[in-house]
Amino acid sequence: MNGDSANYQAKKRFFNRMLTLFGRKPVLEALLDPKLKPYRLHLAESNRAADILTQILELARSRGVEVQYHEKQALSRISKNAQQDQGVALDVECAGFGDMDEFLASPPADFELLALDGVTNPQNLGMIIRSVCASPMTGLLLPERGCAKLDALVIKASAGTLFRARILRCADLAETLQRSARLGCAIYGLAADAAESLADLRATARNIFVLGNETHGLSPDVRATCTGQLRIPMSNGVESLNVSVAASLLAFRSLFR
Repeated sequence: MNGDSANYQAKKRFFNRMLTLFGRKPVLEALLDPKLKPYRLHLAESNRAADILTQILELARSRGVEVQYHEKQALSRISKNAQQDQGVALDVECAGFGDMDEFLASPPADFELLALDGVTNPQNLGMIIRSVCASPMTGLLLPERGCAKLDALVIKASAGTLFRARILRCADLAETLQRSARLGCAIYGLAADAAESLADLRATARNIFVLGNETHGLSPDVRATCTGQLRIPMSNGVESLNVSVAASLLAFRSLFR
């Protein structure tokens, strides 16, 4: 029983590190990149012969990547995008991907995370990932639903840093933030009308900063979990910043405090 449980947990951790790409050109580019670690190539049995498919298959085999063939409907369940997968999907192992539940089971003494609540623009998400990856922050907390999908648009906007970033996934952001608060985390929601300024924030051991939707800000459920709210001080009558700009300021905050 314990052995089975350990095997299951190890398998779960392994597949939590997977990012599935789809589309012929994105998959080809991933296979051509020696820095990436492709795991499994998925092809639709209905694919017609094409030079790019031949090249994809040859690259996969030369790199020792497992190849599986599927009915078109089965492939669409893997890619989760039947309209754009073009009969091709690729699982890529990303060492920085993980599960927030596992992280909270044995958290470090000090950490800072940036959490996203309903950031739906792929370009914004990609630029946020790039900033967090480049910064001293521990990582990015990203819910499985409600934000933009991790697809080719996000990869492009992140300048490829998505594959190297520390990204912790969770099923429900509000519930995860509640549990984090019980472990002593300070949960700060960013809001333009907050009384406290980011410039006045005192450093604590465990911080999670939460950025909301580009238009509506924080959702009511997530806002209710926050132990505090912060605003970014601005001049000249400017009321708000693009969410990716706000994320960059937060990500590098510790270097200038």
